[in-house]
Amino acid sequence: MWNVVHALKPVLLMVIVQVANAWVNVLYKLALNDGMNLSVIVAYRYVFATVFITPLAFIIERKTRTKMSWSILFQSFLCGLIGGALPQNLNMEAIALTSVTFTTAISNLVPAITFMISLSFGLERLNLRTGAGKAKIIGTITGISGAMILTFIKGPEVKMLSFHVNLFNHRNGNVVHPHPSSAVMTVFGALASVASNVSYALWLIIQAKMSQRYPCPYSSTALMSLMGALLSISFAFCVERDFSQWKLGWNVRLLTVAYAGIVVSGVMVAAISWCVRTRGPLFVSVFSPLMLVVVAFAGSTILDEKLYLGSIIGSMLIICGLYVVLWGQAQRDEEE
Repeated sequence: MWNVVHALKPVLLMVIVQVANAWVNVLYKLALNDGMNLSVIVAYRYVFATVFITPLAFIIERKTRTKMSWSILFQSFLCGLIGGALPQNLNMEAIALTSVTFTTAISNLVPAITFMISLSFGLERLNLRTGAGKAKIIGTITGISGAMILTFIKGPEVKMLSFHVNLFNHRNGNVVHPHPSSAVMTVFGALASVASNVSYALWLIIQAKMSQRYPCPYSSTALMSLMGALLSISFAFCVERDFSQWKLGWNVRLLTVAYAGIVVSGVMVAAISWCVRTRGPLFVSVFSPLMLVVVAFAGSTILDEKLYLGSIIGSMLIICGLYVVLWGQAQRDEEE
């Protein structure tokens, strides 16, 4: 019985991670609609994450923490940049230009992107004579094709259940429409989302290397959050000089940054770090479609986002490509 529970632990953790990440995207859209600056949201996210996770890391890992070195510190900086400040700012831009459902669907390209980057750096081997090698290539092409359909083809609208809750009626009148009419904005949003996923895939690889030298998930998360906070604050002050944007009240802005910082960048990143160390980066990627299901439901029911047939077909192709790549990885692991 204990062996079953131990085997299911990383699975349950990743399910919780995906559900938590889904709802932070919904809150992002609401905060953007309330007029909050993109970079300020990201900066506050990592400030809250640092304040929350640092004491936990100090208490929980005070006796088991690996000695700090310049190499670990530099890897923490890279994690804060490539896995924190950069992808989050790009993801926020993508959400503002498109929709939470769109950006979540694109995020399922992470395994294919991770495979291509790993192949480029010699971390993966491609043998087209084996089923595993063919599966990875087919899965990658299928995922990219799905992303192209998702970006450029709409088709008829698909009606879903709606709670008729209009969360975009705010008194400030600064409304970010969830569906930009310009096709150019959609393309730029897709490019920002893909760039965010490339950065995230690089972080998974760096995190896997860092966890070998520094197997302390809470401490590594605290270091990453601190670096992400310093970088995000510096960037936010460069692009946003209006100090009123930094004011937080008892509203959706405070809820968004507190939830994103404490729950997602704090607790969930620690969970991801542990799963990457125990099961590998591709295992983490397998749960991405769950976030799409949650976001699509929330977007259609409470955010009044429209769902198109092209989006469904593109998302399904991306998900199929995801699992084909993961199947190829599983076959390669068995061969080794």
